[in-house]
Amino acid sequence: MLLGTPEGPAGANFKQSSTASQPRRGTTVVGAFIDAISWQRALQTIEWWAVNRQSRYVCACNVHMIMSMRNDSSIRQTVSGADMVLPDGMPVAWMLRRLGFARQDKISGADMMWQYFALAKASGTRVYFYGSTQRTLELLSARLSKSFPALRIAGLEAPPFRELTAQEDADTVARINASDAGVVFVGLGCPKQELWMGAHRGRVNGVMVGVGAAFDFLAGTVRRAPLWMQRSGLEWAYRLAAEPQRLWRRYLTTNFAFMLGAIRQLLQSR
Repeated sequence: MLLGTPEGPAGANFKQSSTASQPRRGTTVVGAFIDAISWQRALQTIEWWAVNRQSRYVCACNVHMIMSMRNDSSIRQTVSGADMVLPDGMPVAWMLRRLGFARQDKISGADMMWQYFALAKASGTRVYFYGSTQRTLELLSARLSKSFPALRIAGLEAPPFRELTAQEDADTVARINASDAGVVFVGLGCPKQELWMGAHRGRVNGVMVGVGAAFDFLAGTVRRAPLWMQRSGLEWAYRLAAEPQRLWRRYLTTNFAFMLGAIRQLLQSR
C-alpha cells in the first residue's frame, strides 16, 4: 500500500517511504514534512500495516506540533521519522492546498480513530488504547460497545502520570504485544505521545497512532468544538475560550509564528 493523494502538483516534494518502493507524496509546511494523502489511502495504509503486524507510527501534525518541532530537536527528529504525518488542523490542510494539493482534507487524530473503527470492525483487527485516565477509558469503551459492537478491543491502559521505570515500560510493551493488537491508539498528549511512539517503534508489534485528546472527545469528558468551527479553522478559538488561562500564551505565540512562517513560505514558493 502506497501513501498518496488523488491530486498532487507537478513540483511536489517527495520523501522516501519505508512502506514500499515508491516515495510518499507531500510537502513541507513551515519546515515540517506533511503527507498529502486522502482519507481512504491513509486508512487503508494503516490497515495494511496492522494486518501485517508492522511496527510503525503515525503522527497527526497541527500548528502547535509544527512550532514545537522548530523549537525542540527531539520532537523534530521524532515527527520527521514518522511513517505517516497527517495534516491535523485546517491551517495545515490549507497550506497543503496552497502548495499544490488542491483537494487535501484535514485529517485529525480523533476523526481518524473513529473512521478506522469501521474498518477494523470489518477486518477483525484488534485495537489497543494507551493513555488518558481509567475513567475516560471506561466511558470510551462503553460508547464503542454501542457504536461498534463487533470491534475487537485488545486492551485499555491508563499509564501513571510519571515516567515509567525500565521494567514498567518493558511490561507495558509485553502486554500490548501479547494482546495481538494491530493498532495501538496513543493518547498521551503532544509531544509525549510522539516521543513515546518514536521510542517504541521496533518494540511494539503494531501501528501506533497518536491521537491527542481523542479519548476524551469520544468518551464525552471533554467537549469538542462544533463542526462548523472545525471546518472553519476555528477549533483553536473554541479551546481557548474553554481554557483561557492555560492556552492563551500558547496560541498567541504559536499561531502568530505559524502565520508568519506560512506567509514567508508562500511568498518564497512564488
